[in-house]
Amino acid sequence: MSTWPGKMNKIKKLNQILERLGKVVIAFSGGVDSSFLLKIAKGVLPKKDILAVTAVSETYTGSELKQAKRFTKELGVRHKIIFTNELKDENFIKNPIDRCYYCKKELFGKLAEITKNEGLNYAIDASNADDIKDYRPGSRAKKEFKIRSPLMEAGFSKDDIRKYSRKLKLETADMPSMACLASRFPYGEEINKKALKRIEAAEDFIKKQGVSQVRVRCHNNIARIEVEKRGIKIFVNKRICDKITKRLRQLGFKYITLDLEGYRTGSLNEVLSLATR
Repeated sequence: MSTWPGKMNKIKKLNQILERLGKVVIAFSGGVDSSFLLKIAKGVLPKKDILAVTAVSETYTGSELKQAKRFTKELGVRHKIIFTNELKDENFIKNPIDRCYYCKKELFGKLAEITKNEGLNYAIDASNADDIKDYRPGSRAKKEFKIRSPLMEAGFSKDDIRKYSRKLKLETADMPSMACLASRFPYGEEINKKALKRIEAAEDFIKKQGVSQVRVRCHNNIARIEVEKRGIKIFVNKRICDKITKRLRQLGFKYITLDLEGYRTGSLNEVLSLATR
Protein backbone atom coordinates (compact mmCIF):
# COMPACT_ATOMS: atom_id res chain seq x y z
CA MET A 1 0.00 0.00 0.00
CA SER A 2 1.23 3.50 -0.75
CA THR A 3 2.48 5.45 2.23
CA TRP A 4 1.63 9.14 2.63
CA PRO A 5 2.75 11.62 5.28
CA GLY A 6 0.10 12.94 7.61
CA LYS A 7 -3.56 12.11 7.76
CA MET A 8 -4.86 11.56 4.24
CA ASN A 9 -8.15 9.75 4.68
CA LYS A 10 -9.18 9.94 1.04
CA ILE A 11 -5.98 8.29 -0.12
CA LYS A 12 -6.39 5.58 2.50
CA LYS A 13 -9.98 4.99 1.44
CA LEU A 14 -9.00 4.86 -2.24
CA ASN A 15 -6.27 2.32 -1.48
CA GLN A 16 -8.75 0.16 0.43
CA ILE A 17 -11.30 0.30 -2.40
CA LEU A 18 -8.69 -0.73 -4.97
CA GLU A 19 -7.46 -3.56 -2.75
CA ARG A 20 -11.00 -4.90 -2.48
CA LEU A 21 -11.55 -4.64 -6.23
CA GLY A 22 -8.37 -6.62 -6.89
CA LYS A 23 -7.81 -7.29 -10.58
CA VAL A 24 -8.97 -4.34 -12.67
CA VAL A 25 -9.35 -2.93 -16.16
CA ILE A 26 -8.92 0.85 -16.02
CA ALA A 27 -10.56 3.11 -18.62
CA PHE A 28 -7.49 5.21 -19.34
CA SER A 29 -7.65 8.42 -21.38
CA GLY A 30 -4.26 9.75 -20.31
CA GLY A 31 -5.86 12.77 -18.64
CA VAL A 32 -5.53 14.15 -15.11
CA ASP A 33 -8.01 11.84 -13.39
CA SER A 34 -7.26 8.53 -15.07
CA SER A 35 -3.48 9.07 -14.78
CA PHE A 36 -3.80 9.66 -11.04
CA LEU A 37 -6.02 6.60 -10.65
CA LEU A 38 -3.60 4.42 -12.62
CA LYS A 39 -0.63 5.67 -10.59
CA ILE A 40 -2.35 4.90 -7.28
CA ALA A 41 -3.55 1.50 -8.54
CA LYS A 42 0.01 0.57 -9.49
CA GLY A 43 1.12 1.32 -5.92
CA VAL A 44 -1.61 -0.88 -4.46
CA LEU A 45 -2.03 -3.82 -6.86
CA PRO A 46 0.41 -6.20 -8.56
CA LYS A 47 1.17 -5.04 -12.13
CA LYS A 48 -0.24 -8.26 -13.54
CA ASP A 49 -3.62 -7.36 -12.04
CA ILE A 50 -3.87 -4.01 -13.86
CA LEU A 51 -4.77 -3.42 -17.50
CA ALA A 52 -5.07 0.15 -18.78
CA VAL A 53 -7.38 0.41 -21.80
CA THR A 54 -7.47 3.45 -24.07
CA ALA A 55 -10.27 3.96 -26.57
CA VAL A 56 -9.57 5.48 -29.99
CA SER A 57 -12.23 6.97 -32.26
CA GLU A 58 -13.09 10.15 -34.16
CA THR A 59 -14.41 11.66 -30.91
CA TYR A 60 -11.00 11.62 -29.21
CA THR A 61 -7.99 13.76 -30.10
CA GLY A 62 -4.72 12.31 -31.33
CA SER A 63 -2.84 14.10 -28.52
CA GLU A 64 -4.76 12.07 -25.93
CA LEU A 65 -3.56 8.78 -27.39
CA LYS A 66 0.07 9.97 -27.46
CA GLN A 67 -0.16 11.02 -23.82
CA ALA A 68 -1.75 7.69 -22.82
CA LYS A 69 0.99 5.70 -24.58
CA ARG A 70 3.75 7.74 -22.98
CA PHE A 71 2.36 7.54 -19.46
CA THR A 72 1.69 3.80 -19.45
CA LYS A 73 5.16 3.14 -20.86
CA GLU A 74 6.79 5.24 -18.14
CA LEU A 75 4.68 3.54 -15.46
CA GLY A 76 5.41 0.09 -16.85
CA VAL A 77 1.82 -1.15 -16.87
CA ARG A 78 -0.01 -3.20 -19.47
CA HIS A 79 -1.75 -1.02 -22.03
CA LYS A 80 -4.38 -2.05 -24.56
CA ILE A 81 -5.72 0.23 -27.30
CA ILE A 82 -9.23 -0.42 -28.59
CA PHE A 83 -11.38 1.19 -31.27
CA THR A 84 -14.90 2.35 -30.56
CA ASN A 85 -17.53 3.09 -33.20
CA GLU A 86 -19.81 5.81 -31.86
CA LEU A 87 -20.37 7.21 -35.37
CA LYS A 88 -22.04 3.97 -36.43
CA ASP A 89 -24.79 4.55 -33.86
CA GLU A 90 -27.63 6.70 -35.23
CA ASN A 91 -28.64 7.59 -31.67
CA PHE A 92 -25.22 9.12 -31.08
CA ILE A 93 -25.09 10.91 -34.46
CA LYS A 94 -28.44 12.62 -33.84
CA ASN A 95 -26.92 14.12 -30.66
CA PRO A 96 -29.91 13.94 -28.27
CA ILE A 97 -29.59 15.23 -24.70
CA ASP A 98 -28.60 11.73 -23.57
CA ARG A 99 -25.91 11.40 -26.29
CA CYS A 100 -23.28 10.64 -23.66
CA TYR A 101 -25.19 7.49 -22.73
CA TYR A 102 -24.68 5.98 -26.20
CA CYS A 103 -21.00 6.94 -26.19
CA LYS A 104 -20.39 5.35 -22.78
CA LYS A 105 -22.50 2.32 -23.67
CA GLU A 106 -20.13 1.63 -26.58
CA LEU A 107 -17.04 2.09 -24.39
CA PHE A 108 -18.21 0.32 -21.25
CA GLY A 109 -19.58 -2.60 -23.22
CA LYS A 110 -16.11 -3.20 -24.66
CA LEU A 111 -14.46 -2.76 -21.25
CA ALA A 112 -16.81 -5.30 -19.68
CA GLU A 113 -15.98 -7.79 -22.43
CA ILE A 114 -12.23 -7.25 -21.95
CA THR A 115 -12.59 -7.67 -18.18
CA LYS A 116 -14.25 -11.04 -18.68
CA ASN A 117 -11.81 -12.23 -21.35
CA GLU A 118 -8.76 -11.22 -19.32
CA GLY A 119 -10.02 -12.94 -16.16
CA LEU A 120 -10.07 -9.68 -14.20
CA ASN A 121 -12.64 -8.69 -11.57
CA TYR A 122 -13.87 -5.20 -12.41
CA ALA A 123 -13.76 -2.46 -15.01
CA ILE A 124 -13.24 0.94 -13.39
CA ASP A 125 -13.24 4.53 -14.60
CA ALA A 126 -11.88 7.82 -13.27
CA SER A 127 -15.12 9.71 -12.63
CA ASN A 128 -14.73 11.98 -9.61
CA ALA A 129 -17.05 13.53 -7.02
CA ASP A 130 -17.48 16.74 -9.07
CA ASP A 131 -19.09 14.76 -11.89
CA ILE A 132 -22.16 14.24 -9.73
CA LYS A 133 -22.88 17.97 -9.94
CA ASP A 134 -23.17 18.03 -13.75
CA TYR A 135 -25.64 16.35 -16.11
CA ARG A 136 -24.05 12.95 -16.82
CA PRO A 137 -26.34 10.58 -18.77
CA GLY A 138 -23.34 8.28 -19.25
CA SER A 139 -23.73 7.21 -15.62
CA ARG A 140 -26.69 5.08 -16.75
CA ALA A 141 -24.38 3.01 -18.96
CA LYS A 142 -21.97 2.74 -16.05
CA LYS A 143 -24.67 1.10 -13.94
CA GLU A 144 -25.72 -1.23 -16.77
CA PHE A 145 -22.20 -2.62 -17.15
CA LYS A 146 -21.35 -2.48 -13.42
CA ILE A 147 -18.44 -0.09 -13.90
CA ARG A 148 -16.94 1.11 -10.62
CA SER A 149 -15.59 4.63 -9.95
CA PRO A 150 -13.06 4.44 -7.09
CA LEU A 151 -12.21 8.16 -7.12
CA MET A 152 -15.86 9.09 -6.79
CA GLU A 153 -16.44 6.44 -4.12
CA ALA A 154 -13.48 7.78 -2.11
CA GLY A 155 -14.79 11.36 -2.37
CA PHE A 156 -12.06 12.84 -4.60
CA SER A 157 -12.86 16.17 -6.24
CA LYS A 158 -10.94 17.48 -9.27
CA ASP A 159 -8.98 19.79 -6.96
CA ASP A 160 -8.07 16.84 -4.73
CA ILE A 161 -6.81 14.88 -7.72
CA ARG A 162 -4.64 17.75 -8.91
CA LYS A 163 -3.28 18.34 -5.39
CA TYR A 164 -2.27 14.72 -4.83
CA SER A 165 -0.96 14.46 -8.39
CA ARG A 166 1.45 17.29 -7.56
CA LYS A 167 2.58 15.41 -4.45
CA LEU A 168 3.28 12.43 -6.70
CA LYS A 169 5.07 14.75 -9.17
CA LEU A 170 2.84 13.58 -12.02
CA GLU A 171 3.25 15.56 -15.25
CA THR A 172 -0.52 15.50 -15.61
CA ALA A 173 -1.14 17.45 -12.37
CA ASP A 174 -1.77 20.76 -14.11
CA MET A 175 -2.78 19.42 -17.50
CA PRO A 176 -5.92 21.08 -18.95
CA SER A 177 -9.13 19.08 -18.63
CA MET A 178 -10.03 16.93 -21.62
CA ALA A 179 -13.43 15.95 -22.93
CA CYS A 180 -14.90 14.05 -25.85
CA LEU A 181 -15.01 16.24 -28.98
CA ALA A 182 -18.73 15.51 -29.30
CA SER A 183 -19.23 17.72 -26.24
CA ARG A 184 -18.56 20.78 -28.47
CA PHE A 185 -21.92 20.45 -30.26
CA PRO A 186 -25.27 21.74 -28.98
CA TYR A 187 -27.82 18.98 -28.47
CA GLY A 188 -29.73 18.27 -31.66
CA GLU A 189 -26.90 19.35 -33.99
CA GLU A 190 -25.78 16.28 -35.94
CA ILE A 191 -22.30 14.94 -35.28
CA ASN A 192 -20.13 13.67 -38.11
CA LYS A 193 -16.48 12.90 -38.76
CA LYS A 194 -15.82 16.07 -40.76
CA ALA A 195 -17.23 18.31 -38.04
CA LEU A 196 -15.19 16.54 -35.34
CA LYS A 197 -11.99 16.97 -37.36
CA ARG A 198 -12.77 20.67 -37.84
CA ILE A 199 -13.14 21.18 -34.10
CA GLU A 200 -9.91 19.32 -33.32
CA ALA A 201 -7.99 21.38 -35.89
CA ALA A 202 -9.44 24.65 -34.57
CA GLU A 203 -8.54 23.87 -30.97
CA ASP A 204 -5.04 22.69 -31.88
CA PHE A 205 -4.39 25.94 -33.74
CA ILE A 206 -5.60 28.12 -30.86
CA LYS A 207 -3.45 26.19 -28.38
CA LYS A 208 -0.39 26.91 -30.53
CA GLN A 209 -1.04 30.62 -29.99
CA GLY A 210 -0.31 30.19 -26.28
CA VAL A 211 -3.68 29.11 -24.86
CA SER A 212 -3.59 25.96 -22.74
CA GLN A 213 -7.30 25.39 -22.00
CA VAL A 214 -9.68 25.91 -24.92
CA ARG A 215 -13.02 24.70 -26.21
CA VAL A 216 -14.39 25.62 -29.63
CA ARG A 217 -18.14 25.15 -29.31
CA CYS A 218 -19.65 24.58 -32.72
CA HIS A 219 -23.04 26.24 -33.37
CA ASN A 220 -23.54 25.34 -37.03
CA ASN A 221 -21.32 27.90 -38.83
CA ILE A 222 -20.50 29.82 -35.63
CA ALA A 223 -17.44 29.03 -33.52
CA ARG A 224 -17.87 30.06 -29.87
CA ILE A 225 -14.42 30.02 -28.30
CA GLU A 226 -14.07 29.37 -24.57
CA VAL A 227 -10.71 29.92 -22.86
CA GLU A 228 -9.79 30.43 -19.22
CA LYS A 229 -10.36 34.01 -18.04
CA ARG A 230 -6.64 34.69 -17.89
CA GLY A 231 -6.34 33.55 -21.51
CA ILE A 232 -8.92 36.03 -22.83
CA LYS A 233 -6.31 38.80 -22.95
CA ILE A 234 -4.50 37.01 -25.78
CA PHE A 235 -7.40 37.92 -28.08
CA VAL A 236 -6.68 41.62 -27.54
CA ASN A 237 -3.53 41.07 -29.60
CA LYS A 238 -4.70 41.98 -33.11
CA ARG A 239 -2.08 39.85 -34.84
CA ILE A 240 -3.02 36.70 -32.91
CA CYS A 241 -6.73 37.44 -33.16
CA ASP A 242 -6.46 37.86 -36.94
CA LYS A 243 -4.48 34.60 -37.25
CA ILE A 244 -7.14 32.67 -35.31
CA THR A 245 -9.97 34.25 -37.29
CA LYS A 246 -8.28 33.47 -40.60
CA ARG A 247 -7.59 29.84 -39.67
CA LEU A 248 -11.10 29.15 -38.36
CA ARG A 249 -12.60 30.68 -41.50
CA GLN A 250 -10.41 28.34 -43.55
CA LEU A 251 -11.89 25.49 -41.54
CA GLY A 252 -15.40 26.53 -42.57
CA PHE A 253 -16.66 28.77 -39.78
CA LYS A 254 -18.36 31.95 -41.00
CA TYR A 255 -18.52 33.68 -37.63
CA ILE A 256 -15.92 33.46 -34.85
CA THR A 257 -16.90 34.61 -31.36
CA LEU A 258 -15.24 34.71 -27.93
CA ASP A 259 -17.30 33.69 -24.90
CA LEU A 260 -16.66 36.38 -22.27
CA GLU A 261 -17.71 34.03 -19.46
CA GLY A 262 -14.67 31.94 -20.29
CA TYR A 263 -14.08 28.20 -20.21
CA ARG A 264 -16.37 26.09 -18.03
CA THR A 265 -17.18 22.41 -18.09
CA GLY A 266 -20.59 21.43 -19.37
CA SER A 267 -21.44 24.88 -20.74
CA LEU A 268 -23.73 23.31 -23.34
CA ASN A 269 -25.74 21.81 -20.49
CA GLU A 270 -26.70 25.32 -19.36
CA VAL A 271 -29.66 25.26 -21.75
CA LEU A 272 -30.97 22.22 -19.88
CA SER A 273 -30.96 24.00 -16.53
CA LEU A 274 -32.61 27.06 -18.08
CA ALA A 275 -35.38 24.86 -19.50
CA THR A 276 -36.25 23.59 -16.02
CA ARG A 277 -36.56 27.04 -14.40
